[in-house]
Amino acid sequence: MDKIENPIYERDTLEFVTVALEYCSLAETAGRFTILEFVDKAAKMLPLLYLKAALLPEVLPDDDIELEYTITEDMYESVRNQISVLLGEHDTYLETFHPDMQYSDTPIAAFISENLADVYQDAGNFISLFRQGNEEIMQSAMAVCRINFREYWGQRLLNALKALHAIRYSEGEYLETDETE
Repeated sequence: MDKIENPIYERDTLEFVTVALEYCSLAETAGRFTILEFVDKAAKMLPLLYLKAALLPEVLPDDDIELEYTITEDMYESVRNQISVLLGEHDTYLETFHPDMQYSDTPIAAFISENLADVYQDAGNFISLFRQGNEEIMQSAMAVCRINFREYWGQRLLNALKALHAIRYSEGEYLETDETE
């Protein structure tokens, strides 16, 4: 397949790679930011990550290729914990899209840190596979990433974004004046 025709070299793919890499870097270094800096950066980056994931070209996964994921449980937990500690009491929000919510009178709590770690896991695995430079692996990684985006982490991203928006703009005055968080 010519590079010009290969979807892994399309502009939308390369832009997703760039934004996903930037997001992973933000997630991995969350502990270095103030709460305001992190919430502000994440609230700006997540819509872009969502858009770029939605624009990824349609490709089919190669069932003969077994992808080796590199984001370990320890890496996931490190990202989740850094974000959880940084956000503190702001980490928890009420989940409105949980399937059990329609049958429940009791609110269901969710965590921004867990949602962002879920996004990090898929984006990080995609980036590590893409970096290998093997076109078949890159294409399968893209296909899996698109499927996971549609079925799982796209909704997680949006849930976290909604909660981050509430923190940033509903409590913006608090975050802007309290740099000790």
